[in-house]
Amino acid sequence: MSPWLETSKESFERAWAFAEAMGQKPVETQDTPGFILNYFLIPFNNDAIRLVEQGVAEPADIDLAIKTALGYPMGPLELLDLVGMDTQKLLCEAMHGLTHEPRAACPPLVRRMIAARRLGKKTGRGFHVYSDTKMFGA
Repeated sequence: MSPWLETSKESFERAWAFAEAMGQKPVETQDTPGFILNYFLIPFNNDAIRLVEQGVAEPADIDLAIKTALGYPMGPLELLDLVGMDTQKLLCEAMHGLTHEPRAACPPLVRRMIAARRLGKKTGRGFHVYSDTKMFGA
Protein backbone atom coordinates (compact mmCIF):
# COMPACT_ATOMS: atom_id res chain seq x y z
CA MET A 1 0.00 0.00 0.00
CA SER A 2 1.29 3.44 -0.90
CA PRO A 3 1.93 5.86 1.99
CA TRP A 4 0.07 8.50 -0.03
CA LEU A 5 -3.29 6.69 -0.33
CA GLU A 6 -4.81 8.39 -3.39
CA THR A 7 -1.73 10.25 -4.62
CA SER A 8 0.26 8.64 -7.41
CA LYS A 9 4.03 8.36 -7.16
CA GLU A 10 4.29 10.66 -10.19
CA SER A 11 2.15 13.36 -8.55
CA PHE A 12 4.19 13.08 -5.38
CA GLU A 13 7.44 13.47 -7.33
CA ARG A 14 6.08 16.50 -9.23
CA ALA A 15 5.02 18.16 -5.97
CA TRP A 16 8.43 17.41 -4.45
CA ALA A 17 10.24 18.94 -7.45
CA PHE A 18 7.95 21.99 -7.32
CA ALA A 19 8.77 22.56 -3.64
CA GLU A 20 12.49 22.28 -4.39
CA ALA A 21 12.16 24.67 -7.35
CA MET A 22 10.65 27.21 -4.93
CA GLY A 23 13.73 26.91 -2.72
CA GLN A 24 12.00 24.76 -0.10
CA LYS A 25 13.36 21.61 1.55
CA PRO A 26 10.49 19.11 1.49
CA VAL A 27 10.34 16.10 3.79
CA GLU A 28 8.33 12.94 3.38
CA THR A 29 5.83 12.09 6.11
CA GLN A 30 2.72 10.03 6.54
CA ASP A 31 -0.63 11.81 6.46
CA THR A 32 -0.93 12.18 10.22
CA PRO A 33 -2.33 14.88 12.52
CA GLY A 34 0.10 17.80 12.57
CA PHE A 35 2.48 15.98 10.20
CA ILE A 36 5.95 16.48 11.73
CA LEU A 37 6.14 20.08 12.91
CA ASN A 38 2.88 20.43 14.82
CA TYR A 39 3.02 16.84 16.11
CA PHE A 40 6.24 17.94 17.82
CA LEU A 41 5.54 21.63 18.43
CA ILE A 42 2.17 21.51 20.22
CA PRO A 43 3.38 19.20 23.04
CA PHE A 44 6.72 21.06 23.19
CA ASN A 45 4.96 24.41 23.64
CA ASN A 46 2.63 22.85 26.20
CA ASP A 47 5.67 21.65 28.15
CA ALA A 48 6.93 25.25 28.27
CA ILE A 49 3.50 26.42 29.46
CA ARG A 50 3.54 23.76 32.18
CA LEU A 51 6.96 24.99 33.33
CA VAL A 52 5.36 28.40 33.93
CA GLU A 53 2.29 26.80 35.58
CA GLN A 54 4.50 24.84 37.98
CA GLY A 55 6.66 27.85 38.83
CA VAL A 56 9.86 26.25 37.48
CA ALA A 57 11.01 29.49 35.84
CA GLU A 58 9.76 32.81 34.50
CA PRO A 59 8.70 32.99 30.83
CA ALA A 60 11.68 35.19 29.85
CA ASP A 61 14.10 32.70 31.42
CA ILE A 62 12.47 29.71 29.71
CA ASP A 63 12.66 31.51 26.36
CA LEU A 64 16.29 32.48 26.95
CA ALA A 65 17.24 28.91 27.89
CA ILE A 66 15.61 27.45 24.77
CA LYS A 67 17.08 30.09 22.45
CA THR A 68 20.55 29.69 23.95
CA ALA A 69 20.64 25.89 24.22
CA LEU A 70 18.87 25.00 21.00
CA GLY A 71 19.75 28.01 18.88
CA TYR A 72 16.11 28.85 18.19
CA PRO A 73 15.48 32.44 17.03
CA MET A 74 12.43 32.69 19.32
CA GLY A 75 11.53 31.03 22.60
CA PRO A 76 8.38 28.90 22.91
CA LEU A 77 6.53 31.45 25.02
CA GLU A 78 7.42 34.26 22.63
CA LEU A 79 6.10 32.08 19.80
CA LEU A 80 2.92 31.35 21.73
CA ASP A 81 2.42 35.08 22.31
CA LEU A 82 2.78 35.63 18.58
CA VAL A 83 0.38 32.79 17.69
CA GLY A 84 -2.09 33.62 20.47
CA MET A 85 -3.45 31.63 23.39
CA ASP A 86 -6.79 31.27 21.63
CA THR A 87 -5.05 29.61 18.68
CA GLN A 88 -2.99 27.36 20.98
CA LYS A 89 -6.20 26.19 22.66
CA LEU A 90 -7.70 25.24 19.28
CA LEU A 91 -4.50 23.47 18.23
CA CYS A 92 -4.40 21.52 21.50
CA GLU A 93 -8.02 20.48 21.23
CA ALA A 94 -7.57 19.30 17.64
CA MET A 95 -4.29 17.45 18.24
CA HIS A 96 -5.33 15.87 21.54
CA GLY A 97 -8.69 14.87 20.10
CA LEU A 98 -6.99 13.01 17.25
CA THR A 99 -3.94 11.55 18.97
CA HIS A 100 -4.95 11.30 22.64
CA GLU A 101 -1.34 12.24 23.42
CA PRO A 102 -1.42 13.55 27.03
CA ARG A 103 1.20 16.23 26.31
CA ALA A 104 -1.07 17.65 23.58
CA ALA A 105 -3.91 18.32 26.06
CA CYS A 106 -4.52 22.01 26.67
CA PRO A 107 -2.83 23.18 29.89
CA PRO A 108 -5.21 24.91 32.35
CA LEU A 109 -3.07 28.07 32.25
CA VAL A 110 -4.03 28.58 28.58
CA ARG A 111 -7.72 28.67 29.46
CA ARG A 112 -7.09 31.05 32.37
CA MET A 113 -5.07 33.38 30.13
CA ILE A 114 -7.84 33.39 27.52
CA ALA A 115 -10.43 34.24 30.22
CA ALA A 116 -8.20 37.12 31.35
CA ARG A 117 -7.82 38.34 27.70
CA ARG A 118 -4.07 37.70 27.87
CA LEU A 119 -3.97 36.29 24.36
CA GLY A 120 -0.44 37.44 23.55
CA LYS A 121 0.91 40.16 21.31
CA LYS A 122 -2.48 40.90 19.74
CA THR A 123 -3.86 42.04 23.12
CA GLY A 124 -0.60 43.50 24.41
CA ARG A 125 -0.08 40.84 27.06
CA GLY A 126 0.42 37.10 27.17
CA PHE A 127 3.48 35.52 28.74
CA HIS A 128 5.22 38.81 28.00
CA VAL A 129 4.01 42.44 27.87
CA TYR A 130 3.99 44.35 24.57
CA SER A 131 3.74 48.09 23.96
CA ASP A 132 3.16 47.49 20.25
CA THR A 133 0.44 45.06 19.16
CA LYS A 134 1.29 45.28 15.46
CA MET A 135 2.18 41.98 13.88
CA PHE A 136 5.34 41.70 11.76
CA GLY A 137 5.90 45.46 11.51
CA ALA A 138 2.46 46.11 9.96
